[in-house]
Amino acid sequence: MKLLKPLEVNSKLNRGIFALAIISAGAIYFWPSPQIYGAVSGDRTAVRVTTEHVEGGSTHFFVHNFELSEVTMTFDFSTVNLKGDVTFPYTATFKPGDTEAFTLSPLDTNLEWQYAFTNYYKLGSSVAAPDDYIYSLPYAPGTTHKITQGYDGKFSHQGSNKYAIDWQMPEGTPVYAARGGLVVKVKQDSDRGGASLKYDPYNNYVLIRHEDGTLGHYCHLQKGGVVVHPGEVVKAGQMIAHSGNTGFSSGAHLHFCVFITKDGRERASIPVKFRDDRGDAVTLVEGGKYRAPEQVIKAIASNH
Repeated sequence: MKLLKPLEVNSKLNRGIFALAIISAGAIYFWPSPQIYGAVSGDRTAVRVTTEHVEGGSTHFFVHNFELSEVTMTFDFSTVNLKGDVTFPYTATFKPGDTEAFTLSPLDTNLEWQYAFTNYYKLGSSVAAPDDYIYSLPYAPGTTHKITQGYDGKFSHQGSNKYAIDWQMPEGTPVYAARGGLVVKVKQDSDRGGASLKYDPYNNYVLIRHEDGTLGHYCHLQKGGVVVHPGEVVKAGQMIAHSGNTGFSSGAHLHFCVFITKDGRERASIPVKFRDDRGDAVTLVEGGKYRAPEQVIKAIASNH
């Protein structure tokens, strides 16, 4: 059987792909994965899948992750005369770089074999272990901002965004890192926003990977207002951007959430606590007004 040509799937598509590959026919088809509102949309996740066919009929699958943080992928296979060294559907998190994911091998090398597979992926880790870190309020020390939408907010904080926080904030307000980490993605080229999901792809944001593997997402930023870059390590309390009104936004505000990635199709935000101006660790509530501590460095130090 002359099936020695490796299959290569260049998957630089938004949010994820559905890839059907029938080896015997050599056909490859792509469909976008379902929209997940509020995810890192409007951008492309740089990940690629390649295969290597070796003597004896085995096919090795490799994931090439070109991002600065982990990518979680889910594979599902239909096979004829093949077995895998993992159980499908198979979900795994892949670090930046190149990783061998799994292998398919013929059950009977004297018979023809074929496979078809689906492949979805999302930025982030499914094995992140959220810790009890107390987050800093993401604005200037001594300033106060009101929560216009809190956890489980009826307007848009549902599903994957259940544990997001919105602060009312004039456009151009300095935004500070609520927790330190590695800047893994930014977007700041949009000047469009509105109270409809059709504007979601125009959201400007900063995405920061934290020490525990979670991702901090700062959204609706001002066009050209990001002051950090991918690959930069920032500290809690460091200025990272200016707030705006881009993307799915009904008014000028800052949206923030911390999330993990469940599998190749879903992510989940997680509840976190913040340090208020009295030094207490509090869960922020809708309608509340919270003043950032004057001594931001002292507040940060108390986390350790």
